[in-house]
Amino acid sequence: MRRGEQMHKDDVEVSDALARVLVDSQFPEYAGLALRRLPISGTVNVIFRLGPHLSLRFPRRAGDTNATRAALEREADRAAEFADVATVDAPRPVSIGAPAHGYPMAWSIQTWLRGATASPTDAADSAEFACDLAALVSALRATPTRGRRFTGGGRGGDLRSHDDWVERCLSRSQHLVDVTALRRLWHRLRTTPRERPDLMTHGDLIPGNMLLADGRLVGVLDTGGFGPADPALDLVAAWHLLGDDAREAFRAALDCDDTEWNRGKAWAFEQAIGAAWYYQNTNPDMHEMGMTTLSRLLESE
Repeated sequence: MRRGEQMHKDDVEVSDALARVLVDSQFPEYAGLALRRLPISGTVNVIFRLGPHLSLRFPRRAGDTNATRAALEREADRAAEFADVATVDAPRPVSIGAPAHGYPMAWSIQTWLRGATASPTDAADSAEFACDLAALVSALRATPTRGRRFTGGGRGGDLRSHDDWVERCLSRSQHLVDVTALRRLWHRLRTTPRERPDLMTHGDLIPGNMLLADGRLVGVLDTGGFGPADPALDLVAAWHLLGDDAREAFRAALDCDDTEWNRGKAWAFEQAIGAAWYYQNTNPDMHEMGMTTLSRLLESE
């Protein structure tokens, strides 16, 4: 990210000094722990490492104080559920901090995980990594929904409800990609029928949420969105993270038919076309993911 450039227009500034005073004043037991901001951090949170075992997550986009706390509490519940069923390490919620010292929203503390954040190509040719991903998705799908169903307008419901967003992204991407070919691809994928009921999904299996060690998947981040959705939603990992052969190993391990596979392609498309242009100047990792995924999608046709 360029110095002084915001990722979103409504970003809230979180300085190192502010993070330090929030921790020291609200959690004095952690006052002596080293504090280090992560470079760029996520698109939703500014993230710091606190000592050897903890991380801080500060929502970066301005929002209602009460609504933000409620969202963090809900995410903590979902993250704890995810950690109980995942095949690899996942963050566990520790505590929620309060607005103070000019920071207007609640913020959270989680456990820190080992591993290096993946890129779109780090393990793209690894069948072992592909099987690690498939084992994770299988475990999540096997988790009981307990009657829960997908709600809201985000990814995981009706593909066609994203038409306006996709068209906006395509219109902003003329200088980046073959818009004609991509528009034709979306037109085909958007009507892929839905055959399976909602199952539990991570919902955002992108490279930045995958942790690797020795070429294997060892951890998953950003688990607060764990919930019921189109089972094909977690298939985005095939396009964000895997090359041709590993992608086929992933598909075989999950026994995906053509319909489910194409819906997974559609969800990957919807995410990638936004990331490619929206983060072009502010988050190079997300931009790279978008461009790599779109290339893989076109090459698969």
